[in-house]
Amino acid sequence: MDNTPQPQESLAEYVKRIRTSLSLSQTELALKAGIHLQSLGKIERGMTTKLNSKSQRGLAVALQVPSEYLDAVVRGVALGASDVMKFCPHCWQPGTTLEDIWLSPRSKFCFLCGTGLRNSCARCNEPITSVKFRFCPYCGFPYKESVNSVVT
Repeated sequence: MDNTPQPQESLAEYVKRIRTSLSLSQTELALKAGIHLQSLGKIERGMTTKLNSKSQRGLAVALQVPSEYLDAVVRGVALGASDVMKFCPHCWQPGTTLEDIWLSPRSKFCFLCGTGLRNSCARCNEPITSVKFRFCPYCGFPYKESVNSVVT
């Protein structure tokens, strides 16, 4: 399933496409996302074109897509290679922004310490959707390696 937003796809079209590909009814999606059924109906009919942060987070989890995908659809911008979130598991500090050089499509290693950049969870391999929090939303594993941890 290609869950990336398509060029010129509206929020309504995107949410409905992903919902149907997951074989979810509107009621099931609304429950999983923690939003009112009427709100979801308005989103899918194109009557709502913006999402508050709670609705965006809930829909992202329920639709199993990065929150940034919904943000891109709402803003009407295409996702590009620069939208891949990468960070150094040693140098990045949770809660801080990512270094611009890490986000370059050509960057593979940290410019500070030489460690390979990570763009997915070390435990479940799900893509990094946000570095606002320090743990993977899928498995709860911390993004940042502790000083004493050993990666195998």
